[in-house]
Amino acid sequence: MAQRHWWQDEVVYQIYPRSFQDSNHDGIGDIQGVISQLDYIQSLGITTIWLSPVYKSPMVDMGYDVSDYQDIDPQFGSLTDFKALLTAASERQIKIVMDLVVNHTSDQHTWFKQALADPASPYREFYIFKTTTDGTVPNNWRSIFGGSTWTPVPNEPGTYYFHTFASEQPDLNWENPALRRAIYDMVNWWLDLGVAGFRIDAITHLKKDLDWASLPADGSDGLASVTKKGQNRPGIERFLSELKAETFAKYDAVTIGEAYGVPQQDLHQYIGPDGYFSMIFDFSYMNIEVENVDEWYRGRSAWTTSDLRDLLFESQQQVQAIEGYLGNVLENHDQPRVLSKLVPNVAYQTAVAAKSLATMYYFLPGVPFIYQGQELGMKNFERRHISEFNDVSSLNNYEMALRDGFSEAEALQWLNAKSRDNARTPMQWTGEAFGGFSEVEPWLPMGEHRADINVATEEQDPASVLNYYRGLAKVRRQPQWHDVIIDGTFHPLTRLPADVIAYQRRLGDRLITVLVNLSVQSSRFSLIQIGEVLTQSGEVTMTGHRITMAPYTAVVMGIS
Repeated sequence: MAQRHWWQDEVVYQIYPRSFQDSNHDGIGDIQGVISQLDYIQSLGITTIWLSPVYKSPMVDMGYDVSDYQDIDPQFGSLTDFKALLTAASERQIKIVMDLVVNHTSDQHTWFKQALADPASPYREFYIFKTTTDGTVPNNWRSIFGGSTWTPVPNEPGTYYFHTFASEQPDLNWENPALRRAIYDMVNWWLDLGVAGFRIDAITHLKKDLDWASLPADGSDGLASVTKKGQNRPGIERFLSELKAETFAKYDAVTIGEAYGVPQQDLHQYIGPDGYFSMIFDFSYMNIEVENVDEWYRGRSAWTTSDLRDLLFESQQQVQAIEGYLGNVLENHDQPRVLSKLVPNVAYQTAVAAKSLATMYYFLPGVPFIYQGQELGMKNFERRHISEFNDVSSLNNYEMALRDGFSEAEALQWLNAKSRDNARTPMQWTGEAFGGFSEVEPWLPMGEHRADINVATEEQDPASVLNYYRGLAKVRRQPQWHDVIIDGTFHPLTRLPADVIAYQRRLGDRLITVLVNLSVQSSRFSLIQIGEVLTQSGEVTMTGHRITMAPYTAVVMGIS
């Protein structure tokens, strides 16, 4: 058995601070609001909090456009408040993981301002600038948020700066050693302050192909996706190895890479025993419901439960083969609510289904991540006009859809299904008008589906989604199952009905079996190894070795 690292025994709760808890009655969540709910977080069995960005930012991309890496945005509080959070969390044996955004900064960062103000400034080399002589942009790459990756530099005709995402998010030039040194010093400053590590944003974009060559267009706009020349490119290993050596490795920090599209042959470099990161997120199935991850309006995919199962199992087996580790997720700040996404039939978007989805992923090898409100079974919203959306990628998708000939109604349909704002509606603490999140109107309207889906109501219901998540944590902590869940090998069960996702975890003579029926139909099958029921969602009956599962139900059994 490989050496166990401290972070393998964590359960992580992601907080989107802007929408978690408003303590000062301005409609925006803040750090003091997080502190006020630490006991609630602890009750979920949480040992680490991942805090989405609270750095100074103009909030074009809701904090993922950083204007000062070493200060807190006043909307969220102050550095003093952050230190108080570290202390209060530590008192509850909870660690804090920050969000690290180092592919780009805000265009309001002092580095970029100085780069614009003076072409001879050393900060000009902190970013990527190109000059052309024919009045056109350097190439035809399309940014992830739509439009060209190049924006003209004011008062410098023919000169452009590069951005993988929005124009307000200029990419950093990782080819420059001085830039890298500044980043490492900043990272170490936070680690010295006491954070346990980082979730690392957009990390596979650091390296770009330096030929800057145009590509055959892949859309009606005549552009080609930047991911073809600026994601997982040869040479990125030099940057990631140095980043680890100069920062994380010196502190035994936990690192979770947001690493879309890492090729299987490179997985060991990322998360093998000597990999760049402690783990990466398993995104294999996160966008299963759409044809195009960046252009949602291209259409919904015809996915099946078998597709979901195959993606899930393939990913787990690949990682097990390299002795790696995954961060397992159902939701995050970039995804719609899983109950609305993976349960297409609205009639079955129930507490039972929410608990079954939780069961599906919670016992997989790796670290479970819970996104705020996921533990309540929160659902997507229903917006009726584009003015009700805030998310920059949603606004851009809307404009691209209209440009490609879709109607406003069609574009809104896709935004309602896939918008990142779905996850960013305020946390539902109570059944009050503003959900107990704030005493004033929140920065983003509340979700429409709130009846009985809130902390106050679910606290009183032993069968609630909230109390089910607490029960999962108790199973994880039980001595006879704890090591199986942390260290047990993964064995998919593939000879069961197509709509049943089933797997086992084994360690010595101990065995955990997970069965989840993701279907509107009941499922009946036989299983040799039954065991005692550790947790169950919905109606599951067993007669001898014969099992019957009602729609969207789950059961976990153990043999010790």
